[in-house]
This record gives sequence, structure tokens and C-alpha cells, in this order.
Amino acid sequence: MKNILVVKLSAIGDVIHALPVSHAIKENFPDAHLTWVVEPPAYGLLAANPCIDELLVFKKKEFRTMRGFLKNFAPFRRQLRERRYDASLDLQGLFKSAAVIRLAGASLRLGTCNMRELSDRVSRPVIGANAHGHIVERYLDVARALGCRVDKAVFPLEISERDADIACRVMAQAGARMENPYAVLAVGANWPNKRWPAGYYAKLSDWLYGRGIVPVVIGGGAVDEGIAAEIASLVEIPPVDLVGRTTLTQLAFLVKQSRIVIGGDTGPVHLAAGLGTRTVMVMGPTDANRNGPYGQAGNALEVDRPCRYCWKRTCPKGLDCLENISVQRVEEKIGSLL
Repeated sequence: MKNILVVKLSAIGDVIHALPVSHAIKENFPDAHLTWVVEPPAYGLLAANPCIDELLVFKKKEFRTMRGFLKNFAPFRRQLRERRYDASLDLQGLFKSAAVIRLAGASLRLGTCNMRELSDRVSRPVIGANAHGHIVERYLDVARALGCRVDKAVFPLEISERDADIACRVMAQAGARMENPYAVLAVGANWPNKRWPAGYYAKLSDWLYGRGIVPVVIGGGAVDEGIAAEIASLVEIPPVDLVGRTTLTQLAFLVKQSRIVIGGDTGPVHLAAGLGTRTVMVMGPTDANRNGPYGQAGNALEVDRPCRYCWKRTCPKGLDCLENISVQRVEEKIGSLL
């Protein structure tokens, strides 16, 4: 195969889960030109992927109005059709990704096992051996259907010396040295249901300090800034606050150098697992079998509720979903790992 297209647009955690597909393709088709279509938030992560030859950015927001659609459709289609693709992989499985796949016009079109919004009419769903397993393996089943032999999942990511240096300087400016032991607290998540209570993070932060480990809070956006501020108001000693202060690749260096990463079912925690860092993931609306920390299934702590795995962004019962995962339970898991 000469030209292969992968469409995985968002969210950051899902894009991280799909990274091993790019490595599998390059391992099995080293001379193939691999193009990946992605939305802007995850662009930086894929730009650091040595297995990808070309990145096409799909700016979904610019297509939402009729004026925007008319302005941007032709240039995007022209850019997409500069190559004749032998195969395309729809790892998103939604209408928007199916539209991109359709425009690309590859002769072989493969998709995941759980395609929605009529995307299965455009690409053939691959029902592989891992159709009920972890999402990383479900994506790799699509690569296997393409003809790839996959012995293990590899998350390709190159962190430049510049990004590593900036990450160190940002940490130093915040009052901590990267040479000292530290733990990363990924306090945010797109779904409110995936966020562990701020008061619990505050107690965990003090517990970590008591054991000589510096807690470092990460995240991005106004919601995460609010969570970080609430944590700071509840602790004895404020944790290092790096919310919104790093790029994705700088964050990758931070989590890779840390002793452990703690958080919900969210991108930075999945990134940590992919990079081989110890992770503890608190989970409720999504299940560990599909979305837990890859390769560290035993480090997923799930809520003890009959309604878990509801896949709801907010609780229809008005509950704080992760509230019954106690601080003590997380501390015990961290202690067993460190």
C-alpha cells in the first residue's frame, strides 16, 4: 500500500488510544505514506508522532455555519484529495468522520466495531477478537484487518529537548524541582461525572506532601482552574499548580518523569499509561475493561454503585458519581505501587 488515511479527530484521550495504530501501520508498511486527519486540540500530540507523514486539520467549528461551510469545504476537499488513498481507517465512527472518509474515496474503507450515526454505511466495521476489550485493542483490530501484525501496542511520541527544557522551567517557576519526587494530579475531565471531588484531591495532596512527594496539579481551561483554586483553598500546603501552563508534549514530559499520575478517565491519565508511567484512575460512568489505564487494569478504581457504566456525562440521579471512591482507597493503591 502506498497511501493510508487514518481519521481520528477527537477527543485527546481517544486520540491517545489510537496512537498505536500509526506505529502498527509503519511497522508493517514502512514505505506507505500515512496521513492522519485530526481536530486542532489534539494536533500537537500527533505532530510529535514520528510515524505520521502528514497531518490534515479538520476545523469543525468553521463548518458549523452555511457561510463557513461554503468557505472551507472546497479547500479541505482539495487538500484531502491531493493523494489517492489505498485504504482509510475510520477510528471515530461518527457522521463527521464518515464524511471525511467518503470524501477521501479510498477503495478499502475500514472502521471500528462500534460505529454510529450511519458511519457503518461508509466503512466496513471490523468485529475483531477484542470487540469487547480495551479500546486500544479495538483500534488495533482495525489495523490487523488492514494486514498489520501487532505483537504489542506502542505509543509513538517524540518529546523534543526544547519541550523538555520548557517543562522543567515551568515547574521551577511554579516552585518545584523536577529532580525531586512528584505526583501528577489530573483533576479535570470533560464529563462532570468523571471528576473526583476537589476536597478529596486536597486531602490526597496533603497526604503526598507528608510522604515526601510533591503534588502537581495539571489541567486546562476555566473549569480546571476553578478546581485547582478550590483544592488550594482546602490544603495545608498548596500543591504546585501547572493548570494551563503546558502544551501537550510538555505535559507528556511532565507525566513521564513523575512517580505516579492520579485522575479520572481523561486524556492526561491515558497519556501517562501509554508512556508507561504508573497511573491510578478513578472511574464511574465508564468501565475499566474498555477505558481503564492501558496495561494497568489493576490500577483502575471503580465506584461501588449499581448504576456505574451508565456512560452519562452528568448523573441523572443528581449524585456526585465518584464521591464513594474514598481518599483512603486511593492512598492505599498509591502506597502499593510506590
